[in-house]
Amino acid sequence: MTEAIDLVILGEELLATTSDGHDGGRAARTVLHEPGLRSTLIALRAGHELAEHDAPPAASLQVVLGTVHLVSGDDTMALAAGQLVPIPRQRHSLVADSDAVVLLTVRFE
Repeated sequence: MTEAIDLVILGEELLATTSDGHDGGRAARTVLHEPGLRSTLIALRAGHELAEHDAPPAASLQVVLGTVHLVSGDDTMALAAGQLVPIPRQRHSLVADSDAVVLLTVRFE
């Protein structure tokens, strides 16, 4: 049996490695990689973003720390720690309103 991962502790560690310099205010670490499923913890400094990109076939986003907003077309959804949403199935971006950590879980084939 594998050990449980403390997402808050790991997220705080990831945030500590980010800066406004060459890393674009972000850091990421894959925390789960199983056949057909991958979860990646992403740390974003306030004001930084994951630029608009295509959506995977099925994915969810859980906010572990801080606040973010998910932008998809003309829609914007504000999210705070403890909230979980499905990723829109269209191009989207993610912006950190405060220092934030999110868990992206993607199903793939």
